[in-house]
Amino acid sequence: MKRGTYRCRTLNRMTPEGFTLIELMVVIVILGILAGLIIPRIMGRPEEARRMKARVQIESIETALKLYKLDTGSYPTTEQGLQALVEPPQVDAMAKHWREGGYLEKGKVPKDPWENEFVYLSPGVNGDFDLSSYGKDGEPGGEGENTDINNWEIE
Repeated sequence: MKRGTYRCRTLNRMTPEGFTLIELMVVIVILGILAGLIIPRIMGRPEEARRMKARVQIESIETALKLYKLDTGSYPTTEQGLQALVEPPQVDAMAKHWREGGYLEKGKVPKDPWENEFVYLSPGVNGDFDLSSYGKDGEPGGEGENTDINNWEIE
């Protein structure tokens, strides 16, 4: 029978079909097993999650920089910085082609997962521009959790 249809039960009462207690218990057990497997993996690796978030943020900022270049003809200079993605440059003729509303969501340049500013250099040493997060320590270089995350190293 289809859900929502009625069927006759004892004493000729009409009652809607629903889930039995056993069906509900099976679903709850399955959800509990999934939570038991997934949550420890996520909770046990917060630093890895931060590094992944930094990579995603860098890719998002790269996309915004490419859109900026399409509209204005070049990337923001190092002096203009990433702020040029949320506010039109004041000194360049490029400002007339700047997209109303900017290029980043929420109208502000995000900070990396460790609450540090992203490092932007244009023209870059490794490409048209270099975009980096210095990792947990906020200093250039480092190993392990302190390793820099750079746009030219992200696949």
